[in-house]
Formats: sequence, C-alpha cells, structure tokens
Amino acid sequence: MKTSTFELVDAQRVPKPIADMLHNAGIRINGSASHDIQIHDERLFNAVLSHGSLGLGEAYMNGWWQVPQLDEMMFRLMRNNADEHTKAWTKMQWLMLALREKVINLQAPTRAFQVGEHHYDTGNDLFEAMLDPLMIYSCGYWEHAQNLEEAQLHKLDMICQKLQLQSGEKLLDIGCGWGGLAWYAATHYGVQVLGITVSSQQQQYARARCAGLPVEIELIDYRDLQGQFDKVVSVGMFEHVGLKNYPAYFDAIQRLMKPDGLFLLHTIGGFDKTDATDPWIDKYIFPNGKIPSPGEIAEHLDGKLVLEDWHNFGTDYDKTLVAWHVNVENAWPALKANYDERFRRMWTYYLLTCAAYFRARKGMLWQLVFSHRERPSVYRSTRPRF
Repeated sequence: MKTSTFELVDAQRVPKPIADMLHNAGIRINGSASHDIQIHDERLFNAVLSHGSLGLGEAYMNGWWQVPQLDEMMFRLMRNNADEHTKAWTKMQWLMLALREKVINLQAPTRAFQVGEHHYDTGNDLFEAMLDPLMIYSCGYWEHAQNLEEAQLHKLDMICQKLQLQSGEKLLDIGCGWGGLAWYAATHYGVQVLGITVSSQQQQYARARCAGLPVEIELIDYRDLQGQFDKVVSVGMFEHVGLKNYPAYFDAIQRLMKPDGLFLLHTIGGFDKTDATDPWIDKYIFPNGKIPSPGEIAEHLDGKLVLEDWHNFGTDYDKTLVAWHVNVENAWPALKANYDERFRRMWTYYLLTCAAYFRARKGMLWQLVFSHRERPSVYRSTRPRF
C-alpha cells in the first residue's frame, strides 16, 4: 500500500519506549527504507502504550502510521520479540485476556458459529478475488509450485496421498470451507465426502461447486456428527477449536474414524505456548481463536490416537499470505464498491502481519497424521514430489 503524503510527526516526539523498540528492530522513524515507519498522528503513541498490539493495529486502520512494506517492518519487530515489550506495557490487558480464556469456553457449541458469521461470511466476492480458483483458504505447499494455484493443488494432492484415499471410501472433511478439497478428493480420488462448515455462505458455495458429485455439505458443529468414515481430514479449522475442547475434538475423531482409518490434521501452530490470543486478531479477524503449541496438542493424545507423522512447512504460509495480499490489491478497484478504505487497511494489516508471523518462525504450519492403535497396516510417511 502506498505511503501517505500527510505531514509527518517529528521523530523527537516519539516516547522513548516506542523509539527504543523500533531502534532495536532496525526500524527508523520517518526513514527512507521500505521497512521504516512513517508516523502521521501522535495519537499512535498512547494507543500503543495503552493497548499494545491492539492499539498498533487500530492505529494502522485509522491511518495514523504507514510503511511502504508492512510485512517487512512487522517481521523485524517479531524477530526482535517486540511483542514481549508491548505485553509488558499492557499487563492488565493480557491478564484479563488470559483469565477470559481460562474461565470461559470461548469455543463452546453455543459460540461455534460466531467465527463463521464474523469472518467467513465477510463476502464471497472478497474471497473469490483473494484465493485460488478452488478457494482454498489455508497454506499452500510451495516446494515445487510456481504460483498460488499450483501451491494449493499440490497441497490438496499431498493431503489425499497422505490419507491414502481409495475409490469408494467415505471421507469426512471437518471445516470444509468453500468445498475445494471435497471437490478435489471426489473428482480425482473417487471418494464420497461429507463436508461440514459453520459458515452458511461457505455451505451454499460448496454445494454449488460439488453439484453432481458424491459430496454432501452440511452446516453442523463437529460435536454433533454421527456415523463412521474411512478417512477424516480437517484443514485450517483446529485453530477455532480451543484448548477446553481438545478432549471433545479428539474424542469425536476417535468415534467417527473407522478402526483402520486415518486422520489428517492441518493446522497453524505456535513456536511456544500462549496464554491468550493476540487481541487485534481476536477482535477484528478470528474471534475466539487459539493457536496450539506442540505440547498443547501432544498432551491430549495419550491413550487416544497414534501419531504417525508430523510435517512442518510454516514458511510456505508467508508466501501464501503475500500472494493473497497481492490478489486483493489487484482486485481492489472492483472490490471498493462493497468495502471501505478502513476495511482495506484492516485486511492489509491482517494478511501482511500474519506473513511476518510465519517469516519470523513464530508461526508454524503442521500436517499431522493419526491412526487408531489397532490399525493393522503400517503407515509410511510421504512427502510427494510434483
């Protein structure tokens, strides 16, 4: 996004804690490098000192500061662990957020559809412009891909190969999005698919995409599912499950997957355990979300499922998010009739700050494969080459 021509605030007026944080990350105030911050409004200072990352993001949405290359600036801040400084300034805010997550089940069945209404129902026109033709809203696999569409197709095929899909099998897709994986698995591997989502717009879109295929798309919470399936997959949905619901989630997988079945979990993961979700992300993008750490997943597996494979390709999410941002910017002349400039700045901040999160290796992208202990055949991990 282009920088503004508005008057800049004198760098000497920047409070020392903020100035030191920027300096330590190699970011100059009103400098000429693409990662240097341009400050247009002194209200930024109180916003950051009082509200930390929430204040920084809202100040960007308000146009109080800009930067030619937002992802690179945020990468430098994250690489230098600047988030720890802002947490120290806003201890009470983080204590309240952590307490909320401990006391309230933010992903209870009564709240299950909130993220669909808030985020995934934002508008199919936006997601059609941003995503690949199959509208896959999760990390692509870029090892041998030249563009976003290839990266997503390679990811879908890798999932199908890891699940060892066979024609005629029944596949359960938990969090099926706009039906891209369901369509791909039914078309290329001959399986029957039940896809579930918490977004009514996704359900309608996925049903239309998969018309004529052995695919059902239902608006239902995973806890309410019945039946058994040869294979189970969940892509980009576990981030909405929440720690309090991990036992119920893995119990559901155990119950729904046949004894000789396989389950693939595709999820964002965190480098370390966090007590609360970033408040800006929680407020504006994914309400009630929770990024798991390795230990938070592992501690809920004892006596339930066999972990067959754990694959990390988190740096590919950096490329995926940047590609999504480029697509939105290219489509903005057509989109701006339905979305205002503040929304554009919010969406830019979301995509490029998340790209920085993965670039700094704070965020991971994991694919885990599980089986029942009684599964008779040996599972061999695979990393397909295309």
